[in-house]
Amino acid sequence: MVFSTDTIPKLSLAEFLEMPETKPAREYINGKVYQKPMPQGKHSTLQGRLTTAINQVGESQQLVFAFPELRCTFGGRSLVPDISVFEWRRIPLDNKGEIENRFEIYPDWVIEILSPEQTDARLTEKIIFCLNQGTKLGWLIDPKERLVITFQPKQQPEVKQDLDILPVIAVLEDWQLSAADLFQWLSFRRG
Repeated sequence: MVFSTDTIPKLSLAEFLEMPETKPAREYINGKVYQKPMPQGKHSTLQGRLTTAINQVGESQQLVFAFPELRCTFGGRSLVPDISVFEWRRIPLDNKGEIENRFEIYPDWVIEILSPEQTDARLTEKIIFCLNQGTKLGWLIDPKERLVITFQPKQQPEVKQDLDILPVIAVLEDWQLSAADLFQWLSFRRG
């Protein structure tokens, strides 16, 4: 469950952005501040391995780059998706050609991983908000149920599990990952 920070009065987005960052991160949604839960084992494993896998495919060809826990401020909100994927051409750069610190645009693909203390309702709302701002794809990964709910603009969400191939954004169309492959990353064999 994501908790509202009750000790902080209603703030403007500008006031929120002046506050120091915390770990875990806080998000600004409709004038309220919400603390993200501290990632646990399954969440951290999936986040790390999925970020690495996306970057192995997307970075070498300058197609996409996946950022873990990147603050994205757009549409009057300041969100920190578990993984934000940006098409290469949309990654904000400064006048030296280096990556900007602040991302004031929506991700092309947003990935959220359900933690035990979270509800899927808030994460679903966050993904839908991103889609309404221009995001092309959203995933809500549920490690406990071993399923991925996928969201695309103007389509009904789809539940993917087992051998179902997960949709990816168009620039990665040659990359395939099944739900089973994704959840296999949680297995650690001792030998």
